[in-house]
Amino acid sequence: MVKLTIDGQKVAVKEGTTILEAAKEAGIDIPHLCFLKGINEIGACRVCIVELKGMNKLVTACNNMVESGMEVFTNSAKVRSTRKTNVELILSDHDCKCATCMRSGNCSLQTIANDLGILSVPYRPIAEKNRWDKSFPLIRDASKCIKCMRCIQICDKVQNLNVWNVSGSGYRTTVGVSENRKIEDASCSLCGQCITHCPVGALRERDDTDKMFAALADPDKITVVQVAPAVRAAWGEGIGLFKEEATMGRLVSALRRMGFDYIFDTTYSADLTIMEEGSEFLERFKNKKQYKWPMFTSCCPGWVRFAKTQYPDMLPNLSTAKSPQQMFGAMTKTYIAQTLGIAPEKIFSVSIMPCLSKKFEAGVPVMASTQYGQDVDLVLTTREIDRMIRADHIRAEDLKDEPFDDTFGTGTGAGVIFGATGGVMEAALRSAYYLLTKKNPDPDSFRRVRGMDGWKEASFEIEGVPVRVAVASGLGNARKLMDAILSGSVAYDFVEIMACPGGCAGGGGQPIHDGEERAEDRGTVLYGLDRSSECRFSHENPAVRRTYEEFLSEPLSKRAHSLLHTDFTQWTLENER
Repeated sequence: MVKLTIDGQKVAVKEGTTILEAAKEAGIDIPHLCFLKGINEIGACRVCIVELKGMNKLVTACNNMVESGMEVFTNSAKVRSTRKTNVELILSDHDCKCATCMRSGNCSLQTIANDLGILSVPYRPIAEKNRWDKSFPLIRDASKCIKCMRCIQICDKVQNLNVWNVSGSGYRTTVGVSENRKIEDASCSLCGQCITHCPVGALRERDDTDKMFAALADPDKITVVQVAPAVRAAWGEGIGLFKEEATMGRLVSALRRMGFDYIFDTTYSADLTIMEEGSEFLERFKNKKQYKWPMFTSCCPGWVRFAKTQYPDMLPNLSTAKSPQQMFGAMTKTYIAQTLGIAPEKIFSVSIMPCLSKKFEAGVPVMASTQYGQDVDLVLTTREIDRMIRADHIRAEDLKDEPFDDTFGTGTGAGVIFGATGGVMEAALRSAYYLLTKKNPDPDSFRRVRGMDGWKEASFEIEGVPVRVAVASGLGNARKLMDAILSGSVAYDFVEIMACPGGCAGGGGQPIHDGEERAEDRGTVLYGLDRSSECRFSHENPAVRRTYEEFLSEPLSKRAHSLLHTDFTQWTLENER
């Protein structure tokens, strides 16, 4: 242990601890903008500077280690004056129109500037002009970028796609798409991790709330909304609710107040996905020589984009099953419309997702399985629905729990855990076991695929037949796994990949908490909901059973293939349209 003094307080911490971490352990907050532990420790922002006794020069706390006998002043007059100047210089290169910024009230720079009492900037503003295709699902506002480099490091070190890079020097330094490319040409997966790790409003999703308000106000449109499993674990964070208060019933109540005509649960189509994907896996498994291995899950469009640009030869390995979002959209404009007795041409199909790439997926031209336009007309992130709730002045804490609409609001615990890494695999194995043996396993038999490890593997026996599975979350881990498969160093039968670390619970459309990673906590909520669910098997969902009996006949039927499956080789990215 290293003993030192911070702001007069005696502190003992492990050797190799940074000053920033030591102060945090002592309950002393040192403001910072660029620091991300283990990812971005470059001291670029110069906001975390501190004074060391006996040293004239101030040092950055994020990348300087503690030393025995060190005496640190985190907020001396010299520190305050220099920190204020540094922040003023950052603000001179920043569009400070906070009232029209999506991150207003949730911006680290805004908070630090307020705490320092900065009421004006004494330097000539030199904010960069913004040039960006506003139709792209991911929006970058160059005028708000503070050059902290977080987006570069997250994309390089965690997601391994190298979309962003820095160019220029001095005050002309800027962050943009690497190799001077347009974003459409950069093989971006639209995972949105750069957004959730940006400390300011320089990166955001394309805002579609105005389109949604217009649809709600249109008397000729029937709005049908689906809510993804991972949304229930996070939606309350953006409007100040405690975890226990942010029930699914309150969100349903809020959506009804906003004017949505029908409100359903995407876990219905998650269960439908398991029936199709599980049946497809068993079909391939029984006829191994006819297929390429392993079979990959396909419900994450960020992963699909990654596979298309990085490993196009592996596309035949992906399950042809659509994602739950797209299955629900296709069913909304066919079977659900028929069951509810509503005109499909009037339906405006909406999904609330924890994800950015879902906006892309809904717009893929081949995602139009019916004659009534795209299967999903509009995708809102969790952050967008929180903004709409605030815009409608709805006090969610005062709402009473309300149920989803009948039939298609029915889901299972298996469908709920889709939102956590390993959840799709576990749900699929539960039903694959049943489809093969006609008996239900213990629903927790496959729990070894749970957890936050970036690459997990396990082997399970079903009727004496070993099934080798793997789960990866985060595209950097996905690349390692894919390269290992291609080199022959590992072999699996079934693989789940999610683009975002922790799965959809840590999706790029979820509420942002700077410096915090909440995917694991949100995933724990989803597994808790699974444990408390009356039904934990997708094949026992009564709505799914009814769907097959009345409309689809059976998994992998001709109609099921037409509506619930896709050919990923026909998906076109933005630069191909």
